[in-house]
Amino acid sequence: MESCWVVLYGDVYDVTAYLPHHPGGLKAILRLAGRDATDEFDPIHPTGTLTSNLDPSCKLGRVDPTTLITPAVEESTAKREAEGPVDLQTLINLDDIEAVATKKLSNRAWAYYYSAADDLYSKSLNNTVYRQILLRPRIFIDCTTCDTSTTLLGHNVGIPLYVSPAAMARLGHPDGEHGIAQGLSSFGALQIISNSASQTPEEIVADSAPGQIFGWQLYVQNERHKSEAMLRRIHSLPQIKCIVLTLDAPVSGKREHDERVGLLGQGVDIVSNAQDSRKSQGGVGKTLFFGTAADLTWKPTLAWLRRHTDLPIVLKGLQTHEDAYIAMQFAPQVKAIILSNHGGRALDTAPPAVHTLLEIRKYCPEVFSRIEVWVDGGIKRGTDVVKALCLGAKAVGVGRAALFGLGAGGREGVERTFEILKAEIETCMRLLGAAKLSDLGPKFINSRAVERDIYDGHPGLEKMGLWTGAKL
Repeated sequence: MESCWVVLYGDVYDVTAYLPHHPGGLKAILRLAGRDATDEFDPIHPTGTLTSNLDPSCKLGRVDPTTLITPAVEESTAKREAEGPVDLQTLINLDDIEAVATKKLSNRAWAYYYSAADDLYSKSLNNTVYRQILLRPRIFIDCTTCDTSTTLLGHNVGIPLYVSPAAMARLGHPDGEHGIAQGLSSFGALQIISNSASQTPEEIVADSAPGQIFGWQLYVQNERHKSEAMLRRIHSLPQIKCIVLTLDAPVSGKREHDERVGLLGQGVDIVSNAQDSRKSQGGVGKTLFFGTAADLTWKPTLAWLRRHTDLPIVLKGLQTHEDAYIAMQFAPQVKAIILSNHGGRALDTAPPAVHTLLEIRKYCPEVFSRIEVWVDGGIKRGTDVVKALCLGAKAVGVGRAALFGLGAGGREGVERTFEILKAEIETCMRLLGAAKLSDLGPKFINSRAVERDIYDGHPGLEKMGLWTGAKL
C-alpha cells in the first residue's frame, strides 16, 4: 500500500502517516480507504480532531461530489426516521424510555450503551439491590411542599441527581452531550462531561443556563503532557467546577455485547497495546482506553494533580470502605468520592454502590462528615435515589438513563427522563413524610436484607494506632 486517502466533510485527506498512531488501529481506517468516511467519523470524534491530529499538508483538496457513490443512510438515522417521532409524554418511566431508544439506536450505539462486563451480574445487581431495601413511611406529617434542592461541592443544585460521565453521546443522537446539557438546564443538575465525549467541552457547556454546573472526567494518559494540556483547557471554562478522576477502570472490562458488534464488523478494530503490533477486534469501549495510564497510585497521582489544577477533586470508582477511608485522608484536595463499579462495565461481580455505602456506615462512618459521598449505578426509579440518600449519599448519578433519554428524543428525551425521576423522588419523599432532603436518613428504610450480604471481614483501618471498626 502506497497511500491511504479518505473523504471527510467533503475534503480529501491523505492519512497514511497517521495510520500507526490511530487509537482505533489500522483497520478502522483502512476499511474506509477511498470512501467518504464522514458518517463513521463524525458521531465519535469531537470538533477539532482533524486539525489536532493531521498536518495541514494532509488535506489534499475538495472532492467532486459527482464522483461519489451515494452512501447508504446511516443505520441509526434510518431507524430513527422509520420509527418516527414519539410523544415523550406517553413515556411514564425509564423502562419506557429505554425501550423507545432501543428501537431507534444503531446496533453499535445500543451495544456500547447497554453492554457490561462478562455475565452482566454487577450491572443487574446495581439495580435489583435497591428492591431489597424497603421503605418505612411515616404518617401525620405535613408534606404540602417538597424541596429537592441541595448543594454539591458548595454549589446550589435543584436536584440531587447528576449525569455520570457517559461517553459517545452522538452515537445515539446528533444532539450529543450538548443535548444532555440542554435537557438538564431546567433542573439545575450537575453534568460530568466524559473524557471521551463526542463533542468538545466548549461545545457542551455552550449556552448553558445561568448557574448550571459541570464536572470534567479525567482519565490520566500515559503521556502525561496530554492530560496536563486538557486540564489547562478545562480551567478556561468557568462552568466546570470539579475534576472527576476515574479509577474504577484502569483497563477495559470484557464487554461482550460491545465486542460482538465489533466482531461483526460494525465496531472498531483496536491495537492491543502500544508495544504490540498484533491487532484484535473489539467494540467502542476498548478503543476508548487506548493510552490510558494503568500505573496510578494514591500519593504520586494526587500530588501530580495538585500541581496542575486547583479545582476540587472527586474520586470516582471506589468500591470498598478501606478506599473511602484513605480518600478521606486527602481532604480538602479530595472533596467527594463516587461509589461506583463503572455501571458493571469493569469487573463483573464487583459490589454495587449500596454495599459500599453500608460498609462505610459500618466501619468508618466519619467519612460522611469529612467528604461528600456520591453514588451511581442501576438507578431506574426515584425511590432508588431516595434510598441511596437515606444511606448517606449526597448525590446520585445516572449514565445510561441520560443516553437512552437522548436516544429516545434528543434533548427533549433527556428532559423527560429527569422530569420522570424528579417527580418520582418528590412522590417518594411526600409519602415517606420528608419535606426536604435533609430530613432523609436511615430511619426511613429497612436495609437489613442487604446488610447480611456486605463485607464482614477485618476492618482494615488503622485508627489512632489501633485496628478498630465502627458499628452500625
